[in-house]
Amino acid sequence: MVHSHHVGKDGASLAEFFSLLRLRKALIFLIVGLVLTTTLAVTAFLPKWYESKTNVLVEKPEGEVKLFQAQQSGYYDPNFLQDQYKIMQEAKVLNPVIEKLGLNEKLSAPYGSSVPLPTDITLDYLRKKMLRIDSPRGSSVIEIGVMAQDPQLAADIANEIARVYSIDRINVATSSQREGLAELRKQLEAQERNVSSQRDLLEKLRKDLNISGVDLNARYSDIEIETLRQMQNSLIALSVDAIGRKTRYERFKSIPTEDRVNLVNSELIQDPNIQNLLQAYLLSDQNITKLRPRLGEAHPDLIAAVDSRAKIREQLDAQLRGYESGLEIAYKESDARVTELKSQLAQAKVDQILSARDRMRPFEEAAQKLDDETRLFSTLKVTLRQREIDFQVPKRTIEILNHAEPARQPTKPSWRLNLLFAVLFGTVLGVGTAVLVEYFDTSFRNVAEVESRIQRAVLGVIPFSEDPLQAAPGEEDPADTEPFRVLHTNINLALKTNERGRSLVMLSAGPGEGKSTTVLRLVRAMAAAGERVLFIDADLRRPTQHQLSGWKKEPGFADLLQGKADLKVVTQVGVAKNLDFIPAGACNGFTLSLLYIDRLKALLKDLRGRYDRIVFDAPPVIGVSDASVLASVVDDTVLLIQHRRNPQSMVLRAQQIIEGLNNKHLLGVVLNRVPQNSGEDYGYYTRNYSYYSNRPSRSDRHRSSAENKETREERIAYTERNGGSRPPIQK
Repeated sequence: MVHSHHVGKDGASLAEFFSLLRLRKALIFLIVGLVLTTTLAVTAFLPKWYESKTNVLVEKPEGEVKLFQAQQSGYYDPNFLQDQYKIMQEAKVLNPVIEKLGLNEKLSAPYGSSVPLPTDITLDYLRKKMLRIDSPRGSSVIEIGVMAQDPQLAADIANEIARVYSIDRINVATSSQREGLAELRKQLEAQERNVSSQRDLLEKLRKDLNISGVDLNARYSDIEIETLRQMQNSLIALSVDAIGRKTRYERFKSIPTEDRVNLVNSELIQDPNIQNLLQAYLLSDQNITKLRPRLGEAHPDLIAAVDSRAKIREQLDAQLRGYESGLEIAYKESDARVTELKSQLAQAKVDQILSARDRMRPFEEAAQKLDDETRLFSTLKVTLRQREIDFQVPKRTIEILNHAEPARQPTKPSWRLNLLFAVLFGTVLGVGTAVLVEYFDTSFRNVAEVESRIQRAVLGVIPFSEDPLQAAPGEEDPADTEPFRVLHTNINLALKTNERGRSLVMLSAGPGEGKSTTVLRLVRAMAAAGERVLFIDADLRRPTQHQLSGWKKEPGFADLLQGKADLKVVTQVGVAKNLDFIPAGACNGFTLSLLYIDRLKALLKDLRGRYDRIVFDAPPVIGVSDASVLASVVDDTVLLIQHRRNPQSMVLRAQQIIEGLNNKHLLGVVLNRVPQNSGEDYGYYTRNYSYYSNRPSRSDRHRSSAENKETREERIAYTERNGGSRPPIQK
């Protein structure tokens, strides 16, 4: 039960929302139209930008020359590609492009300058406004896109960036190999000197020990000699490891701190924490590059992104310093082990020399050491030869896949995208404005709210009609006249007594609420129901009944109150069946003041015996005193409220004015111009009126309208010719 209750509430809220959209659809369409028009105008006048693209295949080169590790082939590395994005935007690539194409002069006009730009400004403009570098996920292809107002210039810049980057990439790759080969040659020369020195030492021992005939390849089975040999082998291995660690430490230490982020890769540093921080830093840098063209430098999102990148860089620098310290510690530990092993080996040799039977041991040790040094020399020599061969082989770590061509159609502004965003933004703005207007709308929204605030019954709900007086009396569609028959019935039921000759006035809080039209159709309904009705146009400020009905304006009510004409002269008898009419008359400057209350009371007393109903059309209550004077003398008062026009406070003020006149009781309320099929409870009334509908075709309505107009004009002419006498009724 609870669940179904909530569903019902949600459904009702959704229905109210769509009802609001139908009610405010004109406002929504207006706002959408304005946004679309503005977007079209702005898009038409925006400068056109053309984009040219070139694709570059970048493969990760082999790592630096390592003496004792197998070289790995290139593979996809996102960190490596992020490095290349950054390198392509560095001054060492873009400055040659600027100089070659003369961009300082060519970009001065789009930048808004009449003189050539400084190179740093051109570089910044090229990075932020024109250059876009991207890569498909999981691919080593980098797309270089350049936006410019000149399509040929965009293509030239893209091609030149690819060319300069290709040259720089090749230079970097070959310089790294040259450095490795130079270091390898240096180590080979040092090892050659070691071999020569060890050979000289061996020959000296041979002479000192007088063992010139001893075979250098002979081996002794003595356990102590084997132990010394193992220690010697361990010392060689540790020495080689120490050399490698020292080389890595010194090379890493020689790299400037600010360049370590761009030069390190997954082969140089195996620490996953540094790799993760490097990935985070590059992603943060790329995010800033994307945000800067769309946001200002003072935008909070851009400032937060810059701060985040700085913090990541601090952590990365700290990790790199820690990595350098680790290399130093590892190198010193390895060197310490070599020193300790040398000390132990020296002590073991002393012990062996002290033994008489080990007289040949120094010579054998020298021979073993010469053998070790010779093997190391051979290894270095072979490695150098392999690297020299590899260096001679052409490297294809970069390939320009296509040549950028001038674009035929502008990329920006995008009409389709701009119009799509305009429709979406206009719709959201329109719906938001409609909701906002609805939120601040203090008018009455439903019948229950009217009856609750005013504490009076709603006597009638009049639907909205474009031309409520289009049809002549007696020829209206029954669905159009039914609301007024309902109003007439409810007025009669609301009266405490149904005595003959009761007077009624219909009032409204302000002008323009359709009161005059409503009261005219009400008196027609009364007359059609068989009551004899006198209709008086008492709106002496802005009389309209003679215009709405086509009846004469003078003489009339104003002339009667001023004594310029008697009742018989001002009364237009038989303007319709059972209906007489007193127009406003010559009311220039005349107002219904308290001076005429007694004369008005005497007039009503005289008319009671002649008519069943005496109905007045009056000016608005608020701001005009005539309505208060008239309401104070008539028997019944009805307040008309136009749907969603005036605020509730204004209507309540009108009610207070009416009920403050000699304790006058407000008979009820009429709601006017209610939209057909509205989602509110007004719709219960307006939809049911269509039950009586018997609408003719469009051609029949036009023909009937023309005939009614002719009949009305004939009736007016007849009345004028016969001094106000009633024209004959055609059956």
